[in-house]
Amino acid sequence: MIEVKTLIRLDENSRIPKYQQIVNSIIEDIENRHLMVGDKIPSINEISEEYYLSRDTVEKAYNQLKEKKIILSVKGKGYYVAKNVSTSQASVLFLLNKLSNYKLKIYNSFIDSMGADAQVDLNIYHCDPKLLLNILDENMGAYDYYVIMPHFKDEKQRHYNHDLNVMDCLKKIPAERLIIMDNQVPELEEKVSSIYQDFKNDIYNALCEGIFQLQHYEKLLLVYPSSTVYPYPLEIMKGFQKFCLDFDFDYEILETVYPEMELRSKDTFVVIEENDLVNLVKQVREQGYTLGKDIGIISYNDTPLKELLGITVISTDFKLMGETAAYMIKKNKREAVKNIFKFINRGSV
Repeated sequence: MIEVKTLIRLDENSRIPKYQQIVNSIIEDIENRHLMVGDKIPSINEISEEYYLSRDTVEKAYNQLKEKKIILSVKGKGYYVAKNVSTSQASVLFLLNKLSNYKLKIYNSFIDSMGADAQVDLNIYHCDPKLLLNILDENMGAYDYYVIMPHFKDEKQRHYNHDLNVMDCLKKIPAERLIIMDNQVPELEEKVSSIYQDFKNDIYNALCEGIFQLQHYEKLLLVYPSSTVYPYPLEIMKGFQKFCLDFDFDYEILETVYPEMELRSKDTFVVIEENDLVNLVKQVREQGYTLGKDIGIISYNDTPLKELLGITVISTDFKLMGETAAYMIKKNKREAVKNIFKFINRGSV
């Protein structure tokens, strides 16, 4: 008898194929922690000789385990356990385009909503489509579900939504196992689950909600960083422009909040980045203006700190987005859902 940490359990009277019984034995030992990540398991030849099985039967079992990334082979050394598994949990690969408070709020909400029903692995691809493709290629078939936020940047740090290579890769994932979050992928919406923001119409409709407050101001200014490490959807700017044109507002688009801004009474700023918000509030105070009366500020995306400071926001509900994704997985729903986006007035405009 070979001395190994796992014993293959075969039932000659079972109708379950022998290769599947090998797979089940190894997964069961990992789940029961008889096998740990990094432990070596018997070679194909060892199992074939020990249990009088054809080499093809054992190889088929190991190939299935390798496809699911449960085991890996090291040339010249053998086979090893690559990851923990649980047959009672759904395995989820959660792919964020960037690590931010907003994205983590979605992720944490998803984790809380899935509870003990899922084993979730988090990965960040930094808006780089090549990195996303590498991650997907390495993990294709290894998870029960793939939750992906598709936001990309080009060589000039500009945001774009659609990448042909990524699209081809996503089509390889079974539709029932793919969840698209935060952004729209029209080519897939009828086939896969998605919870998205409609960036152009969201900002337009949210500003419409605040039209009563905005009509007291003469000029609207959007602070939209066009080139940044993690670029923002261009649709935000387009929705802002459409609102200003439709409601006859004088408007301007700025790259950042510059030092010593030439602020004027009856200006309202829509600010996306946190640093710009802080700099603007400081300058409003330094120049002796009253926030919400002389100068208006609307911040994009809500946080507890903005609520504490009384900053008016336009924002999606990040917690709800994570909850909805978890609900779709648990209930096996396949539909496209636009997430809530609203104007929250706190008196700074």
